[in-house]
Amino acid sequence: MQQGGGMATSSHITPIIRGYGPAEMQCAAILCRPVPTVASSDTNATVRDLFDQHRELISLPVVDGTRVRGLIKRHTFQSEMAKPFRQELHEHKSCVAFMDLQPLIIEADTSIERTAKLVADSQTNALADGFLVVRDNEFLGIGFGLDLMGRVADLQEAKNRQIMQSIDYASVIQRAMLQTSQEVLKAELPDSAIVWQPRDTVGGDFFQCAKFDHGVFIAMADCTGHGVPGAFMTLISSSWLAQALERDGPADPAQLLGTLNHKIKQSLGQIGSRTVGEQSDDGLDALFMWVNLRDRLVTYAGARMPLHVLSAGAATAATHETDRVGVGYVATPIDHRWMNRTLPLQQGDLLYAATDGLTDQIGGPRNISFGKRRLRQLLHDGRDMPAPAQAAAIMQAHVEYQGQHRRRDDVSLICLRVP
Repeated sequence: MQQGGGMATSSHITPIIRGYGPAEMQCAAILCRPVPTVASSDTNATVRDLFDQHRELISLPVVDGTRVRGLIKRHTFQSEMAKPFRQELHEHKSCVAFMDLQPLIIEADTSIERTAKLVADSQTNALADGFLVVRDNEFLGIGFGLDLMGRVADLQEAKNRQIMQSIDYASVIQRAMLQTSQEVLKAELPDSAIVWQPRDTVGGDFFQCAKFDHGVFIAMADCTGHGVPGAFMTLISSSWLAQALERDGPADPAQLLGTLNHKIKQSLGQIGSRTVGEQSDDGLDALFMWVNLRDRLVTYAGARMPLHVLSAGAATAATHETDRVGVGYVATPIDHRWMNRTLPLQQGDLLYAATDGLTDQIGGPRNISFGKRRLRQLLHDGRDMPAPAQAAAIMQAHVEYQGQHRRRDDVSLICLRVP
């Protein structure tokens, strides 16, 4: 049966997909369902019969020729016709009596995202009752909220999948950089270990090791944030550090921190104001070490990251604090000078450094931070183990301490024994 100027009726409503190109698959056109229609000249008796014949029909478009006039909603129509004497009075009158004169009408080429926004913002109950899809004012079909929600969910899933694939590949890049540093460190200091555990797939901690005559340069840094923002900061920072090392060499870690501070502030537009909030306020905490194996000296400089040293004959590990000024932040002067410190080394001395993700982790029976004291005790307890075994024992203790608490930050640790 066909009513007025409408489309052929269908006892089973299915999405219209055949014939749409890739672009249209992401537009409102893909949501069109073929439904029976009525013309404004049709009576309410016709509307009643169509609703009776099509139990799945939520709403009935009113179309004159190809032009949309309105929408008759099942629940409104049946509610009105059920009132006393309404059926006798209105059965043979025009169906426009119970028609919504201002239904939501959406152009076929409207994106799915924009369609969802229009439906959500609509003053009508378009999510439940449906919306009309047209092309150049020509009626194409009706869209329903469940179909729209399903399509939005599919798009979101596809976008999330694409984002996660990109993040996974970024993780491969970060791990490749770490692998290079691990190989350099192992070649120069065989009894050494690096732990890198990002809170998310990618992280804001990084290591950088480079071989030079007579020794090895080692950097560990904790950049602002974690996840993707942190990973971006690691790429910026490690790139500038590599250039500074190539130009200036490893022997002056404080100068390298100063160069990195200037480059980061310049790259992120953090020059010209020290007022937090006016621009990006990103940077890093770091520890740079030049381990001179020929002279058995370690020269180090740090930005809010200590060096832990367990000397061969010492009873406990000593914590050597560094400058309390971060690298690159708005509040850090562009000409700030960090301080070098030098310690003599003996065969068997152990050097450790960790990002604050390790010491700041909440856990334990009292729900307090892991802390430096607990870390120093673990260093002492594992002093006779090879460095990889020490690092593994520390991280196992850390996991047990964390318990059911959420990991707060990226966690990194370096452990090395002087040959």
